[in-house]
Amino acid sequence: MKEEKSIVAKTFHFFDRLEDRVRARLSRRPILYSLIGGVAIVLFWRGVWMLADEIGLSSISSIIISVVIMLMTGLFVSFFVGDRIVLSGLKREKKLIEKTEEEVQAEESELTQVKKELHKIEGQLEALEEEHGPTSRA
Repeated sequence: MKEEKSIVAKTFHFFDRLEDRVRARLSRRPILYSLIGGVAIVLFWRGVWMLADEIGLSSISSIIISVVIMLMTGLFVSFFVGDRIVLSGLKREKKLIEKTEEEVQAEESELTQVKKELHKIEGQLEALEEEHGPTSRA
């Protein structure tokens, strides 16, 4: 049994490293990356579609099964609505298109100020680490 685990672990490790290398290379060519990704996604869904046809799933059963799976995994709302929209609705934020130019500029200014404060805090932490030794960061 240990031999099987080591083979599985080695296989997982191989594909994990391969993915890292491929992603690093393709990241330098976003158009090629998009094309390869698009083809792979279409082929994946084609396979799912054909499998559903082969096992005789009706349209209603396909919808029911997919909705149940997406609800169980938390993907339903995330995929169809998006986290950002849900969060902005909970916070009662306006959509970007509804904001005035002044509101957008004020938000941008606030973000810039937060960035400056964060850099200041990072500098203070680095000074403390130099003075007292490294601190543990979570």
